[in-house]
This record gives sequence, structure tokens and C-alpha cells, in this order.
Amino acid sequence: MNMHAGDVLAPPQPRSMEDTGLSPVMMRDILLKTMFRQNLENVTSLAGSICLPNTVTQELVDMARQQKLIQSMGSISASTTTEMTYQLTDAGRARALDALSQSEYYGAMPVPLDRYYDQTRRQSVRNIQINSEMLKGSMGHLILPEGLLENLGPAVSSGRSILLYGPPGNGKSAISNGIRDALGDRIYVPIAIEYAGQVITVYDPIVHNKVDMEDDDPNALRRTSRRFDQRYVLCQRPTVMTGGELTLDMLDLNYNKTSRTYQASLQLKATGGVFIVDDLGRQKEPPQSIINRWIVPMEASYDILALQSGEKFEVPFDTLVIFSTNFHPNEMFDGAALRRIFFKIKIDGPTQQEFLKVFAMVAKKMKMPLDEDTLVHLVRNRYPEINNVYANFHGQFLIDQMAAICDYEGLQYQMSPELIDRAWANLFVKQEAIAH
Repeated sequence: MNMHAGDVLAPPQPRSMEDTGLSPVMMRDILLKTMFRQNLENVTSLAGSICLPNTVTQELVDMARQQKLIQSMGSISASTTTEMTYQLTDAGRARALDALSQSEYYGAMPVPLDRYYDQTRRQSVRNIQINSEMLKGSMGHLILPEGLLENLGPAVSSGRSILLYGPPGNGKSAISNGIRDALGDRIYVPIAIEYAGQVITVYDPIVHNKVDMEDDDPNALRRTSRRFDQRYVLCQRPTVMTGGELTLDMLDLNYNKTSRTYQASLQLKATGGVFIVDDLGRQKEPPQSIINRWIVPMEASYDILALQSGEKFEVPFDTLVIFSTNFHPNEMFDGAALRRIFFKIKIDGPTQQEFLKVFAMVAKKMKMPLDEDTLVHLVRNRYPEINNVYANFHGQFLIDQMAAICDYEGLQYQMSPELIDRAWANLFVKQEAIAH
């Protein structure tokens, strides 16, 4: 019986070597490498390491024994079980070393790419139906412009690309994170996938937030945990967030020449989740080049990657891509690129009334009493210096600055025109020539 994570159908456990979809030779070599590198001796420990059921692991061990690569060493007695122990023969060690010279990968058996495609379809980000309550729940702490959620909702539900643009400091990054939080459910991420005999590791603890599963209750009528294919890890829907550090080679397979192993590209790790490109326009590559790299994946729902041999192959592209920028889209992209971004949503700065509302909320949170003279001074004397352009981050910044001054000078938290002027001086740097 399959298990569900939310509404996601779990990958079923393989019941035989054939069920794994892998070639017997590849499975045998990974088994030998794992025994050699981890010094494992019994089927239970081997099964845990290669992430297959004990019965399938035993089938694999028996095949290697028939090939004189493994030999049995008798049984060991534990508190509850008596288990046969095994070790590599001389021929088995030689084969393990030869296999390691071709690829250092060992441990969890990979999932064939075509099987991974099937699981991707079962847990597609485009299957999620987001409603206004879910978005409000993940963004309730933000002061959002009127009508923004009504524009965001269809964009997120579509699972297509979104461009958030507008002046800096108004919550584009926070909204991107809110979208991620609204997704909320869990998916199955393969530890590694296999294509043309090559293993590509996908699961990354930095990107993937593993869901801890409670141990089975041996007295329960129906045991539910660990019934899915253990070559996958149950995780929160992944989020990859990049900023000015993004380079185009991060979107390709990462090949380690020393270990001769592949690691998945960033967008492959983000499959089933969200990929946020923050601060678009701050990268080394021009924004047009970055968008061009995404055009085929966004339109065709697959990406094209290449092995060291030059062979190209398709992998699923099932990712909600969110671009966030402080520049106007027309300054960065041509019309063809803009057409390929399905939703373009402007995140504008607050009105004076909205700014004062945010300012009051932050002050209350920081336990700093509001002072009418300070607010009047700020609105009448300071903001005209910048043409009355308000930003959502200003309130938090100014109050943090006044709190820091109070902490240093041993004052109770308070605000005054003098304190707000000192805070304002750190918000904007005075334009002046510096003598060198």
C-alpha cells in the first residue's frame, strides 16, 4: 500500500532487484563499494546504507556470492536476531577498487531517471491549489498593498514563473519567502538519480528540509512509516534562493573530477518546489542571459543537462521560479523574454498612511512609545528631502537605530526629533566628495 505526504502519492518500495529499475551490474558494484568503504558485514546494515529492503539486499548479496565476490563468514548472535555476516573476497575487493576508480559514489542506490519523472508528476508543484487563506496565513505579518494577494494567488497556483519588481526595501524577498511558506506540504526527494550508468546526487541537506518520521509502533495494527521507497527522503517542498552570486554554471551539473561524481544543478535540486532569483540585475551575467537560460525549462517543463562526455539529456523541470528585481523589466529584458515570464507583479512602496501604520506596528513590537512630535518632524522635515518616497523597511530601520542609541546611552526606549535625525543620518549617506 502506498503512503501519502499531504496529497502526494509515495514511491512504492521495490520488492525485487528488477523492481529498482537498475542494472544488476550497477547494483552489484555499488554494493561492493559500500561494503569496502563502510566495512559493513550483514544484510541489515547493508540494506540501511544502500536504502533497499532487506529482502532485495539479500537477493543482491546472493548474486554477488554466486559470482565469488562475497563470501559468508557464519552468523553473529545479537539480542534478538542471528544474522549471517559477509566479507569481500579478493576478487570482490579488486572489483570494488576498480569500480571506485570509475566513480567514488557508494551508499544509497539511485533512482532511474524515468522512474523519477513518474514521481515528479505525482508531486508536481503545479498540482497545488493555493487559496487566499493560505497566502494570508503565510504573509499575515506583512503589510501588503491593496489587491496584491489577488494577483499573487493565480500566479502561485499556476506553478509558472513570476517576476516581482519595484523599488528596493518594500518586501519583495519577504513576499517570495511567504509564497514558499504557503506551499506547506511535503514531497519525496531522491538521494540520487541514474542516467546512462552515471549517478547524480540530488538530495542536499542545505536545500532539502528532511521531515523526521516517527518510528513505527510495533504494537500498531497498521505500521505506516518507512513503507515508501527508501531511496527517497521525505522533505518539505524545497526552496533554492540565490542572489547576486548566481552564475550560469550553477544551473549545470557539478562534476567533481577527483571523485568522478556528479551533483545535481540548483534547479534540479529545486524540483517540486520554488527557485527564487533575488536581486536580478546584480549578477555578473546580464539579466537577459539569465532569462534566456530559463526559457526552455519554463516553457517545456524539462531542462537539458550535459555529462562530461558531452552527452545531453532531459531532466524534469517542475519548479515555481520567482524573479525579484529593483529594476524596471523594460530596462533588463527584450519583449520575447518578458513574454516568457507569465506573471509580472509590481511591488510598490507604501503611501504615507501605510508607512505610518507599519511604523506604529514596529514600534509596538519593539515596546517603543510613539511620539506625535517625532512623527510630525519625520513627515514634514525629513521625507521631503527624498521627495516623500516611502519604503517598507524604513520603519524597522529607524526604530532599530533609535533603540540602539537608547541601549548605548542607558535610556528607556523613546523617540524624539533629535533621535530620529540621528537615525535618519544612517538611513541615507550624505553626498559629498571624499579627499584621497
